[in-house]
Amino acid sequence: MDPLTKRLQSSATLARVTPFFIFLLLTFGQGWLGEASRYWLYLAKTVVGAWLVWSLRPAVKEMRWAISWEAVLAGVVVFAIWVGLNPFYPSLDQLIQRYLYPILKSIGLGSWCSPAKAAAPWNPHAQFGQGSALAWFFVAVRLAGSSIVVPPIEEVFYRSFLYRYIAKPDFESVPLGTFMVIPFALTAAIFGFSHHEWLAAILCACIYQGLVCWKKRLGDAMTAHAITNLLLGLWIIGKGAWYFW
Repeated sequence: MDPLTKRLQSSATLARVTPFFIFLLLTFGQGWLGEASRYWLYLAKTVVGAWLVWSLRPAVKEMRWAISWEAVLAGVVVFAIWVGLNPFYPSLDQLIQRYLYPILKSIGLGSWCSPAKAAAPWNPHAQFGQGSALAWFFVAVRLAGSSIVVPPIEEVFYRSFLYRYIAKPDFESVPLGTFMVIPFALTAAIFGFSHHEWLAAILCACIYQGLVCWKKRLGDAMTAHAITNLLLGLWIIGKGAWYFW
């Protein structure tokens, strides 16, 4: 075992937080080296994320996939909410442009969230050529990353660590399936406003967290998350709805 893995496995907090923040850091780096770097960095963070999940499995006992009808139903319902609600409320970017940008602009900080900085939708076909092998390669990478790597990383961070940490810093002393109103609401809000589709994401977080509280384990939420992301990915590819990515 390499020293880094050994250090991460030795801390309950680091084992649950580190993969999420490394994934987040690499996400922020996408596009800094040009538009094509968004795709190559996504590949890199997917590989790194998969390695972290595999390496830290012994230290995160609750990170075990579990399949149940409730998980399947939750995954399908969240997908339907994500797609169905989208036309009826402003995205996070739209809210920022409508309310935050004028305030920052008035004090000389408008460049921080200028409309000109808005990233183009993730569309490998537009970047690498319609129907090209490289375009389909990155579509497959995105689909695999969002369906296999993202669920354990995010569910461990939000549902296993953050939810319980809000309740008590000694989070391991809080049983995984305990229902607590304040952690439930705060975790849902934080998860929600980390996504462009904030309202759907808040409802999504409530469903996934409710699943953990109901089943008393994390694996069902991981499965539901994977099903949601897989269905959403297939919808995006089939409909050309690249704005969801």
